[in-house]
Amino acid sequence: MSSTRVLTATLAMALCANATPTFAASTTYPLTIENCGVSVTFDKAPERAVALGQNSAEIMLLLGLEDRMVGTAFWPTKVLPELQEASDSVKLLSVETPSLESVLAEDPDFVSAQLPILMGPDSKVAQREDFDRLGIGNYLAPGICAVTNDTKDAYGSRDYLWSMDYVYQEIDELAQIFDVQDRGQSLIAEFKAREAALRARVGTEAADLSYVFWFSSPSPADDAYLGGKNGASGFIADLLGGHNAIDTEAEWPTVSWEGIMATNPDVIVVGESDRNRWELDRAENKIAFLNSDPAVSQLDAVKKGRVVMMQASAMNPTIRTIYGAEEVADQLEKLGLAK
Repeated sequence: MSSTRVLTATLAMALCANATPTFAASTTYPLTIENCGVSVTFDKAPERAVALGQNSAEIMLLLGLEDRMVGTAFWPTKVLPELQEASDSVKLLSVETPSLESVLAEDPDFVSAQLPILMGPDSKVAQREDFDRLGIGNYLAPGICAVTNDTKDAYGSRDYLWSMDYVYQEIDELAQIFDVQDRGQSLIAEFKAREAALRARVGTEAADLSYVFWFSSPSPADDAYLGGKNGASGFIADLLGGHNAIDTEAEWPTVSWEGIMATNPDVIVVGESDRNRWELDRAENKIAFLNSDPAVSQLDAVKKGRVVMMQASAMNPTIRTIYGAEEVADQLEKLGLAK
């Protein structure tokens, strides 16, 4: 490990040590939380929870709640390696969108959802009101509530830059709901330390670099699905001292390669996905296209070798975003663009 990496790691540990509280008060029930414009009240800590969405599940697992989880669903990618054993102890309802019947079959007393498509007005699973009528506590990830619905864009848009503060809020509120505040505050402190360490790694060479975050494409002939400027991708660019070259508020804009070439980004981040729905879900196939296409290969980022890989799941606004930013920073360091 380089001396700068050692210093960065030392900084992270110091920040974590300073930020971690020694004690957090126990939850006083009934607990009422304002969640995405809805007041939700809990009379006691849930005992049979279902997590709809990978981020919801991984936060619960990081909080050590696997013994209170009776099901998970909707996993776009593999679970974090450090959570594999805990995840294996919880029933997998479906890697895709589950049915309401499969959720109710587990007799849950709490359901947490990552996305409105899993629990919302247009959900194929259920609306919040459905769980309310059944007396099942429910919670929706606060970060997704900042997305503005737009009939022109199925994925919506963001008016301002997403940040990890939404994730910290989710961790804190779930920790309150389950009465594990000590674990919640320790986990928040750890992620804040990692975030601060990333900002400390930015060198002058990386100042205000422009980034394009390529999630996937059905084929090289199709427009590319990119991370929007105010989403998790924009946050990663900002965290590393730069900015998203795609200047649109859409959460997941589709952009032609002519449009991408017009931005001429300094760095292209290609996503690696486990889903294998399209050939270009794989990072190696994206890189092969970038280097072989007669026009795209002339981009400065390609010619200078500034194409880096990141787990595509980090482009979603989740705990994975910090992991992805660390992946990018490590590769920037090898390119002489980070400490």
